[in-house]
Amino acid sequence: MKVLVAVKRVVDYNVKVRAKADGSDVDLNNVKMAINPFCEIGVEEAVRLKEAGTASEVIAVSVGDKSCQEQIRTALALGADRGIQVETDGNVEPLVVAKLLKGVVDKEEPALVILGKQSIDGDNNQTGQMLAALAGMGQGTFASEVAIDGDKVKVTREVDGGLQTVSLNLPAVVTTDLRLNEPRYASLPNIMKAKKKPLDVYTPEDLGVTVTTHLTQLKVKPPAERQAGIKVESVDELVDKLKNEAKVIS
Repeated sequence: MKVLVAVKRVVDYNVKVRAKADGSDVDLNNVKMAINPFCEIGVEEAVRLKEAGTASEVIAVSVGDKSCQEQIRTALALGADRGIQVETDGNVEPLVVAKLLKGVVDKEEPALVILGKQSIDGDNNQTGQMLAALAGMGQGTFASEVAIDGDKVKVTREVDGGLQTVSLNLPAVVTTDLRLNEPRYASLPNIMKAKKKPLDVYTPEDLGVTVTTHLTQLKVKPPAERQAGIKVESVDELVDKLKNEAKVIS
């Protein structure tokens, strides 16, 4: 069984993100980049399926400019067998990413496609669902447990009311939640081996996709700083401030 895992290059989650002075975008100068944490969980799950003898090959794919090859190589160091870069310039919208991944799916014909449920930069939570719709596959989103059983995959989903288990026919799309697993660290020998693993580069034209833009980013600004709280002497004073200053009650 072939497993395809999508990985995205994002600002490392330990870095405090700053907006540019002109508000045009996020300042990425000298900022550490990494695999999106949810994507890293996806890589770990695919590698565990291979180690269990369920998967025969794990392919890591990323959409972006040449710099995203660093994250593909990281996925290869974590245990993926080969990588694919779909070369694009600038930010690409979730729908376009889904179409590009659909092109890779058509080429590779994986039995299982694993994506992070969302990226920590755009936070859209859209690509996995869009890919499933475009490819005509069943989808198990927000997965906290994945079990392959013959030609089906059982996915335990984290939903508002608790847990929901769905059974999907393969091929299928799964998006990962935090509690699915804990990713391993890449060892130095595996990092060195990853440099020799194959990495193919496709263009959108190779996949029959036209990159278009439907959204315009107007401005990026940091959230307002939280104001210091105050102490009140009585319930009456509290009610007065909620009514007349905060205006949250009437």
